[in-house]
Amino acid sequence: MGNVLIVDDSSTMRRIISRSLTLAGFVFDTIYEACDGIEGRNVVTSVPQLDLVLADINMPNMDGFEFSREIRALGYMVPIVIISSETGEEREAEAISAGASFCIKKPFTHEKLHEMLSGLLS
Repeated sequence: MGNVLIVDDSSTMRRIISRSLTLAGFVFDTIYEACDGIEGRNVVTSVPQLDLVLADINMPNMDGFEFSREIRALGYMVPIVIISSETGEEREAEAISAGASFCIKKPFTHEKLHEMLSGLLS
């Protein structure tokens, strides 16, 4: 189905998101991982084709909002989905303003992940 990038400072959360994508029925050629926004930006700029980016908000070095703004400023139009426990109208508006497509609140089920991502990936 393409390639996905998961950007989260927690290796456990990256594994959970990866597994949830599989349980939700999504099959990707490659699942890339990054531990912060800087590493995520490096993946985005070096991988020829990304079909989806899932990013946390709170990360060291470069948070999810900064990461989204920078990716958009560099001209990349890959869908960016913020996955965070810090959601709410204000945080979601900030994510959209930074260039994210939408937000998913942690914890989430693979059914909810499927529901939220099916429109982006179809």
